[in-house]
Amino acid sequence: MIRLLIFSHDQRLHSLLGLTLGAEFHILPERREDEVRELISRGQCDVLVLDLDSSPHLIERQLGFFDEIRGFGVPVVVMTDDDNRATALELVQRGVYNYIRKPPALPELRILVRRAHEHAVLKRELESVRRSLPPYGCDKLIGSSARSQVVYDLIRRVANLETSVLITGESGTGKELVARAIHNMSRRRDRPFVAVSCGAIPETLIESELFGAERGAFTGAGTRRRGYLEEAADGTLQFDEIAEFSPHTQVKLLRVLQERQFSRLGSSQMIPLNARLLFATHRNLPEMVKEGTFRQDLYYRVNVMGIRTPALRDHIEDIPQLARHFLAEYALVCGKVMTAITPNAMVLLLEYEWPGNVRELENVIQGAIILSDEDTIQPKHLPSVMQHPDLLGVGDSLPGATFEEQLQDYKVRLALKAIEGCHGNKTLAARSLHISRTYLHRLIRGPGEDDGSVGDPEEADGFPRVRELAGRPTAQRTC
Repeated sequence: MIRLLIFSHDQRLHSLLGLTLGAEFHILPERREDEVRELISRGQCDVLVLDLDSSPHLIERQLGFFDEIRGFGVPVVVMTDDDNRATALELVQRGVYNYIRKPPALPELRILVRRAHEHAVLKRELESVRRSLPPYGCDKLIGSSARSQVVYDLIRRVANLETSVLITGESGTGKELVARAIHNMSRRRDRPFVAVSCGAIPETLIESELFGAERGAFTGAGTRRRGYLEEAADGTLQFDEIAEFSPHTQVKLLRVLQERQFSRLGSSQMIPLNARLLFATHRNLPEMVKEGTFRQDLYYRVNVMGIRTPALRDHIEDIPQLARHFLAEYALVCGKVMTAITPNAMVLLLEYEWPGNVRELENVIQGAIILSDEDTIQPKHLPSVMQHPDLLGVGDSLPGATFEEQLQDYKVRLALKAIEGCHGNKTLAARSLHISRTYLHRLIRGPGEDDGSVGDPEEADGFPRVRELAGRPTAQRTC
């Protein structure tokens, strides 16, 4: 039902439209601006019909009123007579959805209001999708969860700044992808992006690799060589695993950051540092500073702005999107036609702890594609470490059910198992699952049963009830 707010001083118009528009419209007649403003601000109407007055003074006031309310996103249809068509057209140019002549033809008004409502709904959905997508330049980053959105927002904020950025997070969480996204969204996007793996360079070669070397600077230096700092030019240089640098190299790097210049080995000519520097590590740098293994002054230099990439277990709602992305990517690489990941397999992916984070998920999907001789990934194609007895057979009691139904059924099993493990104490069980006690009661409640959460203390007699519920066929449980 479309909630149609009609703002008019004509009581007859209110009565006419209220009686004749039809059951699909809930008419809200109003004559006062403050009441209209209140209803719109609280989101209690879907479409506003604005009846233009004939008085020039009142029309000017209505124009100002429209300018005030249009920011709320409610579509406005103007109702006007022939004398005020020019004003109605001006309002259309200022954002009114459309206008209709008075007296309105009811079929035309119905169609116009429906279209205005559909337009507003589609606009909101498009905006929601747009907000959930990674920003331009972050196309390699997959995920629409709240934690992913925080990372995207920080990338946007730092992209065009010249400050150093420290990207932290566990291995496999996509720190280099974040660094590349910062570069791709910056004004340096058309210039080089150079990534240096600090832990992969031997200590004896680190200075020549970073700063470069003149011919004859050391044994084996047969030609002049440009280092990473010079190769990056006026682009972006990312130091991956900065914590792996030795104390000696930390001193050298600190001086470069302070002076914004460096020289090749075997040369006294200074070269300006024009590259933007990004740093990444999976180590706890503040702890290393306390232990004396990482210089405090260098830490403050590299950590002007910090971005932490979340572990996969902290945003499991992104797993289906990530898994399907890897499925499409590696099915193409392997030359296979893969259409989906079965619900049972998806539950296994959702329940795994993912110590290797997104990189491990990528490898698991790639391996499953190789093992599968069908067009889907099934539980048998996943690593054995993921196929523990508690998860195998998820959905067996609900043949033909949808993924959401099977997932709901598995949630009920988890709830029952947690309650048994806590000897019937539902409060402790809810805490162990990181859910509210009310939600736990909704999960274990059967059809037609009252919610036992009201007046249900942490009694010892909860455990027999759990055994009773556990004996009920899972297909009969509802949320």
